[in-house]
Amino acid sequence: MDPKVFDVEEGHDISWCPGCGNFGILKVLKEAFAELDIPPQRILIVSGIGQAAKTPQYLRCNSYHSLHGRALPIATAAKAANPSLVVVAEGGDGDMYAEGGNHFLHAIRRNPDILHLVHNNMVYGLTKGQASPTSAKGFKTPTQPWGVFEEPFNPVAVAIALNASFVARASISDPQGTKEIIKRAIQHKGYAFVDVFQPCVSFNRVNTYRWFRENTYYLEPSHDVHDRKAAFARALETDKLPIGIFYVDPNPRPTFEENQPVHSSGLRPLMERRRDPRLVEEFMEGLR
Repeated sequence: MDPKVFDVEEGHDISWCPGCGNFGILKVLKEAFAELDIPPQRILIVSGIGQAAKTPQYLRCNSYHSLHGRALPIATAAKAANPSLVVVAEGGDGDMYAEGGNHFLHAIRRNPDILHLVHNNMVYGLTKGQASPTSAKGFKTPTQPWGVFEEPFNPVAVAIALNASFVARASISDPQGTKEIIKRAIQHKGYAFVDVFQPCVSFNRVNTYRWFRENTYYLEPSHDVHDRKAAFARALETDKLPIGIFYVDPNPRPTFEENQPVHSSGLRPLMERRRDPRLVEEFMEGLR
């Protein structure tokens, strides 16, 4: 399939700054969908608020722009209502780890069959550069002029600690490698988490393309993705940051949608049921 099938109409304005890492993520998403031969009508991207969350506006497919930090519960519900969809919940590190941090934890527990894709630029880009949960200690911003003093949030370690079904980290400094990781995550059955390093060229002059190239390395081919303890130890490394697939649960458990009685009892999912407006009217009448 040609990735151009996912292009929006010509002349559509893109509000990202020139050089933003979001452009690279948008490109590899289109290529990943095309190479997996997934048509636009089968894809749903749910986003929150922020620069990263604008991604589905620039990609021809179904989309749902939710509230700040709330993409994951919407994506979980959509997959349960229509299991035939390929569902992606995406947003930035602030959106997903601060406002949406609680949903991150519980999405792992529920194990919906979705891709959770986080654009991690270690800063809030939409609101002009304050520190995000993943900003490094000492990072100076307009609202932290003396530097960040909190420990940065480690989403990969948290995901592995909670036994997420699939855990990976990528860097858009290597688009090809990022695309292959995203393809593996889409093909995985269950909750698949991918944290993607991407520079913010306007408000983070520390974690640049060059910085990510020099401070990351790929996990070795010998790394055992089924060894949870080894994966957790690698996630704690900070001198240089590993990228690649850290962990895949060797004992796949039922997904959120498979655990719903409506599916386990053999009934049709909500999307396939016939809507009867009269039943809705009767229900509303009963509330008066």
